[in-house]
Amino acid sequence: MITAIRSFAFMLAFYVGSLLFVLAAMASNLVAPHSIPAVATGWSRFHRWCVNWLLGQKVRVEGELPQGPYLYILKHESMFETIDLLCLLHRPAIAAKRELFDIPLWGGIARRYGLIPIERSAGASALRALRSAALATTAQGRPVCLFPEGTRVPHGESPPLRSGFAGIYALLKLPVVPIAIDSGHVSPRGKFLKRAGTITYKVGEIVPPGLDRNEAEARVHAAINALNPPVR
Repeated sequence: MITAIRSFAFMLAFYVGSLLFVLAAMASNLVAPHSIPAVATGWSRFHRWCVNWLLGQKVRVEGELPQGPYLYILKHESMFETIDLLCLLHRPAIAAKRELFDIPLWGGIARRYGLIPIERSAGASALRALRSAALATTAQGRPVCLFPEGTRVPHGESPPLRSGFAGIYALLKLPVVPIAIDSGHVSPRGKFLKRAGTITYKVGEIVPPGLDRNEAEARVHAAINALNPPVR
């Protein structure tokens, strides 16, 4: 019962609050576009507050989290990390599926913030466009973030990385910071009920650019799945 009440309170507060932030971003886009990143970061902090105080979920980071023009590769288990990244890192450019940029109003705000559209097919032209956008981002000292599994996966599962990761890794030639996250054990994908507990980010060893594809993929895959329960 308590979990249900917490989950309902979170849904009500977060989505009503999000509407206000969207309206603020729309107004900023008209009169002061440079302030959109601040509005987006404020939204992420509001989300973190709702997670902490309404759901009873605490957030901790294990390991040193470098800031700057790195390629961050993250496990993807729930909606939590897609929003919380704006709290975790300084103005990250998150690679998101292109369809999201076609959403009226939101798409324009996302582009203004500096999110990077990515085609699911990850063909050669899509990779070149992604490389151009990512290099422009890192030239500003901002990090680029990618969820290489392509979609949210249940906690404990470790599907192979999408083929696009290898192409992006080779094209960008950036050091990779792999990050495991276990958000799915308290906020399962597609579930209304969200449990109290601790969400952990575990920062893995930096993967240098220029490695053989198989080695780079193996290192990243192991690192982002480091918080999975042990196999019995």
